[in-house]
Formats: sequence, structure tokens, C-alpha cells
Amino acid sequence: MRYSNAIVIAAAIMAASCGKVAPDAPTVNTTGGAIEGVYADSVYSFKGVPYATAERFMPSQPLTWDTVMICKEYGPWARQAENEGKSAEGSGDFLANVWTAGLGDGEKRPVMVWIHGGGYAFGSGNADPTDGTHLAQKGAVVVSINHRLDALGYLDLSGYGGKWQNSVNLGMYDIIDALKWVRDNAEKFGGDPDNITLFGESGGGGKIGTLLCMPDAKGLFSRAIIQSGAKPNVMTTEKSRRLAEKVVEALGLDETRLDILQTVDCDTLLAASRKAQAEVFGPRRPGAVMMWGYCPTADGRTLLQQPYDPSFAATAAGVPIMIGTTFNELEQKFYTDTTLTQAKADSILDARYGKKAGKFKEAFAKAYPEGSAADMLGIDSNIRALTLVTADHRASVGEEAPVYVYLLTWVSDYDEGGSGCYHSLDIPLCFDNPYDERYQVRDGDPKAQTVADRMSDLWLSFARGGAPTADGVPEWPPYSTAAPATLIIDNDCVVKYDHDRELQEFLMEFNGFQK
Repeated sequence: MRYSNAIVIAAAIMAASCGKVAPDAPTVNTTGGAIEGVYADSVYSFKGVPYATAERFMPSQPLTWDTVMICKEYGPWARQAENEGKSAEGSGDFLANVWTAGLGDGEKRPVMVWIHGGGYAFGSGNADPTDGTHLAQKGAVVVSINHRLDALGYLDLSGYGGKWQNSVNLGMYDIIDALKWVRDNAEKFGGDPDNITLFGESGGGGKIGTLLCMPDAKGLFSRAIIQSGAKPNVMTTEKSRRLAEKVVEALGLDETRLDILQTVDCDTLLAASRKAQAEVFGPRRPGAVMMWGYCPTADGRTLLQQPYDPSFAATAAGVPIMIGTTFNELEQKFYTDTTLTQAKADSILDARYGKKAGKFKEAFAKAYPEGSAADMLGIDSNIRALTLVTADHRASVGEEAPVYVYLLTWVSDYDEGGSGCYHSLDIPLCFDNPYDERYQVRDGDPKAQTVADRMSDLWLSFARGGAPTADGVPEWPPYSTAAPATLIIDNDCVVKYDHDRELQEFLMEFNGFQK
């Protein structure tokens, strides 16, 4: 499909409003058309590059244009329920951002593709903490992407047949199309099309696990880094089709008027999708073991199985994986309680675990003998446990490709908010962008840069194709049944073997999650 002149002209006007285009502005001829970016800090960047387009609830298609497209600023976010009025549907759904230190220079830099979090309903690849400048300076080609979300990406209308039969898992197929675009254009950005690593946090890690179970994604990437993403989905074909029926019903439609789904006002559609979602899934419970709401459907064809159940499909064979979590994840609230004492913590634990509180305290003390009362209350209650289930399974089936397990426990000395080592703290660190007030990491903490150097080097060395290594980090062995190693990432990095097994087994049982 070809971009309309109106869209190209609008992009040029937007760029012009930000300043006069420099005569030496870098230009790349992508498979879609020519794009113009920015050169700064020894890095070329191109933002808001379209990789595809699509009609609502239809598979995406390649996109071409005739004039040079100005790609100097982030484009809109993909349309989602919580950004009503901030972006029009389709305006930000198929955009990529690229950072590289070389253009078409014959180098074979590893390509690192960031898949954003926010479950399957929210988020964006356009975010300052995920700016790829510093990773590019270290030798990677970095790409972040947007794709369709929520009902726009995961409403399964395939049960109605006809033109709707390929509507299942469209949000994931957008990512697959983005990966094809990356593969086809990698060399133009100085990257190696045969060396692509995916990395993503939370919902982004969930999407990577999903891609590992999709036949059409096989071969599009070489390695995978899953950050705080090990949560199984619950969507089945029966449930996803029932959800679609509820949306159709909420809009007052029937099978004879389904085409209205493609033209009805987007806010009206998303409101109907929220109503249907509440009926099928009930209220959302943040921090629950399972993913909730619109998410990929395991139909046995496009998606062979749900990820992390307990591991991945056969399509993941041969793919090295790095997987890990933060110490607190979504349980950091107790770090803000300045009145917290051990006695108060014991009272909270007794109320939480009842007669099993003693067993929890004993297991915690074995795993973290120097842990504080806030650590005891605020430790992650499920994502680490589910991560170990996945690692155990990969190791037990004799998978030749290694799996590396990590646990980030670092807390900033300048953490004025007292938030602990929480969900998403790993993002600015692995991108080597540690100073970001939204993450309670403020300028002036020298240890933040040290940890960011280590994490970004570990991520990049893994992407290059070897074992993850970094200065100041001990040798990190792959996880195995005989030696279940976890790298603890902190001011002092250490490798521990099954140090918290008893604790994680307790949390698995208490949460009612069976292996």
C-alpha cells in the first residue's frame, strides 16, 4: 500500500516546525522508501518510520512512499483505551524507531529489537528510557516498535469466517511484520540481518514468549531476552470468540452487519470492548499470576500454545534465552512505610499467610538472611517463581540452547521514594540510561551508572552471540538441572545456585499455581 501525499506532506510540515532540516541530514533508502533522520552523539537515529499499514481487524500490509519521509521525532503511540484523544487510530500503530552508529558501512552489528510492555493493551516503543543511543554507541543497532493493542490487535473475529478468518492474533502478526522489516533493512542501518535479538519487559517479555510459540516467527530472531515477562496467558479459542460475540452484542450488531465493526467510532468500539471484557474475565487484578484481558489466542495454528505453560513450543528450539526479574516487581509499596517495624511486618504476614506465615518467614530467612522487614513484605510473589518454572523446563528437556537466569536486586542510594527494586527498574539500566526521575534514579548516584554499564554490557554481549559477560561480573553459567544458576545483579554481582528454591516453591503453592 502506498502512503497518501497528504500524510507525507503532513510529516514534512511537522518536521519543518521543529527546525530547518540540516543539509547533511542522514538518509536511508528502506524497502518502503527514503527516510531522513538525525545524526548526534555519534549515532544516527530515525524515529516514526512506518513499517506497515492495515485496515481495522485485517492483517497488515507493506507500505511504500515516493518522497523522502522526515523521521526525526517520535510519532504517536499506537491507539489504546487510555490515550483517548492523544492519537488517531492507525497513526501510531505501525511505527519503528532505529538507532545505529553506522549506515550501510558493511559492519555486522548485532540488532536488538525492543518490544514494549503494558500487557497487550497499553504502552509504546516511544519512550526516553528506551532511547537506543547509548546501546548504539556500544555497537548495537537498536530498534523499538509499536503495534496494534487491546481489542484493535486481539479481538478474535475468526469464528465469523469469511474475511474475518485471519483476524486472530493480529497484534502479534504486526510484530512479525516489523521483524521482517528489520531483517530486510538491517544492513542499510549497519546491522546483521542474521543476528537479531529480541528484548522486552513485562508485557514485552510476554510477547517475546508468545513469538517463541508462533511458527511464522521462527527464524526471524536469533536470541531472546525476557525481562519480568513470565506470566501465562489464559486465552483460548472458545474464550476469545465468546469475547468477540460480546463485543458485537454490545454494539447492537449481528452477523449480517459485521462490516460496521470497521467503521464504528474507535472510542465507541473500545468502550464496547471494555464492557465485554468485564463480562468474560471479571475485574482486573493487578499482580495476578495469569495475564488478564485481551491477549493472544492459542489456536493451534498461528499460536501453538500459550508461553510459560510451562515453557515454550518446539518452535523455540535452538534459541538461547536470557530471562529474569526484579526483586520486588509489583510488591514495592511497603518501602514507603517509614513506620514499618519487624513486629508490624509480622502482623501483616500473619494476616496474609495465616497458619503458613511461619513457613514463609523460615523460607525467606534461608534465601535472604540479611533481608529487611520491607524486603520480607515486598518481595515479588509470583514472577520469579514462574521464571524458574520456565528455566527448569528448558533445562529438563535437554534443550541445547542455553538459558541464563538473572535477578536484579539493586536499589539506588538516592531512591527518595523508597520504592525498592521494582517492576521496570531494569529498563533504564539495560538501555544504559540510568538517570530518570520516573524510575527514582537521580543524577548523582555513581552506583547507578556502574550497574547500568554492567547490565547493558551483559545484554549486548549476549546479543553479539556469546555468553553474557561484563566487567565486574563473575562468569555467568547457563542454568541447568544440576546447577540452577542465577546471576544476582547488584552493586556486587554474584552467582547463586537455587538460593531461594524453598521460598519460590512456597509462593507457587500459596498462589495456587501448579507446575
